[in-house]
Formats: sequence, structure tokens, C-alpha cells
Amino acid sequence: MPENTQCVLFDLDGTLLDTAPDLAGALNAVLIDEGRLPSEIDVWRPYVSQGAMALVCAGFGITPESSDAKRLWRKLLDHYAQHLCEQTRFFDGIEELLDLLSARNTPWGIVTNKPEFLTTPLLHQLGLHRRSAVTVCGDTLEFKKPHPAPLLFAAEKVGILPASTVFVGDDRRDIEAGRAAEMKTIAAGYGYIGPDESAADWGADVVVDRACEIKLHLPKF
Repeated sequence: MPENTQCVLFDLDGTLLDTAPDLAGALNAVLIDEGRLPSEIDVWRPYVSQGAMALVCAGFGITPESSDAKRLWRKLLDHYAQHLCEQTRFFDGIEELLDLLSARNTPWGIVTNKPEFLTTPLLHQLGLHRRSAVTVCGDTLEFKKPHPAPLLFAAEKVGILPASTVFVGDDRRDIEAGRAAEMKTIAAGYGYIGPDESAADWGADVVVDRACEIKLHLPKF
């Protein structure tokens, strides 16, 4: 990482937070309500970073164009909104990393494709709303990741040049967005990555296998 790094931006689901238990729980609740059998959380974990529609499609074996897709998607979101933070936790090492950034007076922020009506209450429940220098949600702008606009918007809000910013994410689109924004990128290999995919193939500047390794690739300010 460059020694002029002045800001760190994070994806949310699968990077900062392990939200899979609550999201998978919401999907299982919908499956049961629809007369289907639920599955273990780990079955749904690889789909979490792809969003609620991807979860619905995986759970019901349908496509986004299917007649029931939007109904089931709304049903999942409704359930999830009522159970946002029952089992969600920080990945090991993230809380220490955020404390380190704060101690160094280095601003950090969140850029997620998660909609604002789910992101804001989740951050409030975890006390992150006061700590994040900027939060950009999937519906903050016209575009969302992999478009670079959300990352560029976040950097502008913090007042830091993109070239002095590092973006950490656990999905290919995170790295594509970071590269397009001309930021340095760290791929969170510990996140929600499918068995047939490798974070090493995304073109990130650094790949980490554990969240606690991120700090090793940030400069000592």
C-alpha cells in the first residue's frame, strides 16, 4: 500500500460485518413460509454479498425475471428488516482495525450496495453510525458498485483524493469499482466467496485471508 494512504473505505456485508446468519435466517424463514425446506447458513453464505435477490434466486431456484421473484424478494427484505442484528457480528480483527484507524486519526467509511433503509438501522445498532466518516448505500446515488461513482463520492465527502484511499471488499465488483476509481484495493478473501471463485483472480493489489491481516498492508502513518 502507498505511504500516502489517508482514508480507508470498506464494503459492509462480508467485509466489515458477518451478516450472513441474519440474511440466511431471513431466507430460511421465507422458504418455510412458502412450504420449502430451509438449509444451513453456510449453504447461503456465498450469495450474501450479491444481495437479497441473489439469495432469493438461490433459495428458490429461480431467476430475477421469474414471476415470483419480486414478491419473494420483498418478503425476504421485510423479514430481514425486523431481524437485522440478531446474529450479525464483526469479523475477527475488524474492531481492532477500526480502533487503530481512529487512534491514527485516519478517516474510514462504508460503501455498500445495501439499501439505506437497511444499512442505517444496522449501523445504529452496532454503534458504527457515529464512527464512520461517510456511508454510501446502494440507493444513495444513481449508480452502485461496480460503478466507481459511490467510491468517488465517498472520497469527495471525506475530502481525500482517490489515489490516497484504500478500498476493501469481498466481491469482484468491489475490486472493479476500486480499480475504476483509481484507488488501491484489498480483496477480503475471508468474505462471502463461492467455492468456484478465487479472490486472487480479481486483480486487487492485496488479498487477505483474514480480517486481522488488513492492518499489515496499511502504512504506518
